[in-house]
Amino acid sequence: MKGHCHAFSRSPALPISSARQIENLIARYSHLVDEGNFAEFGALLENADFVSGEVSIRGGKAIEDLIGSMLVVHDDGTLRTRHITTNILIEVNEDDNSAESRSYYNILQAVPGLLPLQMVAGGRYRDRFERRDGTWFFARREVTIDFTGDTRHHLKTQQAA
Repeated sequence: MKGHCHAFSRSPALPISSARQIENLIARYSHLVDEGNFAEFGALLENADFVSGEVSIRGGKAIEDLIGSMLVVHDDGTLRTRHITTNILIEVNEDDNSAESRSYYNILQAVPGLLPLQMVAGGRYRDRFERRDGTWFFARREVTIDFTGDTRHHLKTQQAA
């Protein structure tokens, strides 16, 4: 119909399962890093340990600074990447407000000077979560890189991302 706006119909809000809330945190991590939004990325991990290789840090500002020192932000303000997280296994312990997850990630990147789109890294995430006042938060994210491609346009140095 001309002039008619199609919108998703909204049903009353249903409670979101713990596993789904955790999956949303995992996805938010990828969106924020791809967007180059390091401040919100750090805030997402504010009370978490962030471990990558030999590096282990805690606190949003420290994590924001680390990521900013490692990753290349391009002229459009993004990393020109897509972090794709798959094979997500989530185990929730509702009784003690904790959860753990394991997943795989692949990082795709398209920048001038590279093929239009290519894989620059792949690896694993191992996460712990805590629920405080009904809300889930990262407690720990451990990043392991298993495979790397051409990371010249992704990493400022050849450290883990």
